[in-house]
Amino acid sequence: MRSINRLTTSVVGAAVLLGCVSGPAVSQAKQDGTRVLVFSKTAGFRHGSVSAGIAAVKQLGETGGFTVDATEDAGNFTADNLGRYDAVVFLSTTGDVLNAAQETAFEGYIRSGGGYVGIHAAADTEYDWAFYGGLVGAYFESHPWWPMRATVHVEDRAHPATADLPTTWNRTDEWYNFRSNPRERVRVLASVDESSYWGGTMNGDHPIAWCQNYQGGRSFYTGIGHSKESFAEPAVRQHLLGGIQWATGAVEADCRPESG
Repeated sequence: MRSINRLTTSVVGAAVLLGCVSGPAVSQAKQDGTRVLVFSKTAGFRHGSVSAGIAAVKQLGETGGFTVDATEDAGNFTADNLGRYDAVVFLSTTGDVLNAAQETAFEGYIRSGGGYVGIHAAADTEYDWAFYGGLVGAYFESHPWWPMRATVHVEDRAHPATADLPTTWNRTDEWYNFRSNPRERVRVLASVDESSYWGGTMNGDHPIAWCQNYQGGRSFYTGIGHSKESFAEPAVRQHLLGGIQWATGAVEADCRPESG
């Protein structure tokens, strides 16, 4: 448990928890223990895969042994509410989704040991919040006009997010180019081969999934997850499960930058 708030929450058990867009989110796992909050508010482009992503994470919670709540209400970003969770998933959020007080609460949550999972457009979020930019690892810059089939090279087979993936993973997605290359700051878990598709702009070194220990907390990001079909892929589900489990602290992995 992360805090007194977590201990209080364990007594509440399966009671009504944080809100969805218009009401409270209901726990999706029966057992008390690890909790994950999925946050999917958008202030810009909204991906049609958000609902599929929420459903997939809830299903992962049911089989993986953790409780999942979902919300698009940024008012839930308070110290007390965030203290209930082992990790917060930013699921294809876009734009400026938190106000200053909510940002402060989330910074405190991460610094007290909380976990962050960013999926796809989470990198297209909060461009004016430097703490978040460091947490996600790199901001979105552009992508090709349409999703393409490309080759993903798994660079780290020791992390649970990539341990079960093939060394060479061929799949279709919307491949984000990032404003900066995060490699010097994070542990790159997988990269996309720019020679295998059209539209890459990162000069042949194109990380697509990574993790890092950040200001006391844990951060996992994956650029995978543009389409609703992505969340039906067993390999993608396993990828997300491993990232979530690491972010919650349920499993360990070395997320120090290779250069470090």
